[in-house]
Amino acid sequence: MSNYVRKKGTRESKEVTAGKGTTMQVLISSEEAPNFACRKFVMAPHGGMPKHTNLVEHEQYILQGSATVEIGDDEYEVSEGDSVYIPARVPHSYKAGKDGFEFICVVPNKEDKIEIVE
Repeated sequence: MSNYVRKKGTRESKEVTAGKGTTMQVLISSEEAPNFACRKFVMAPHGGMPKHTNLVEHEQYILQGSATVEIGDDEYEVSEGDSVYIPARVPHSYKAGKDGFEFICVVPNKEDKIEIVE
């Protein structure tokens, strides 16, 4: 395997136990890249993640489906092709739409702690 390319299907998806119908696949880990990790999240129809905070910011790109994303006190309807920025320490949540929700999430390789706030 190349140090620069990860072929489709070579990374395992794992259930996100804090979520409902949510899996995460680490595409490029913090051990493989010096500055950022790249992950793919898949949420089943009407699945999602409860309101939580992270110590690190998130940059996200929506691959398919739709969701309601709550960031701080605001709610946003997002779908394929949209981008989302979540600042560090800001409470946020996801509720997938009727067709599910898939997105790429890039985070800095810094210490992170997830804290459920609801």
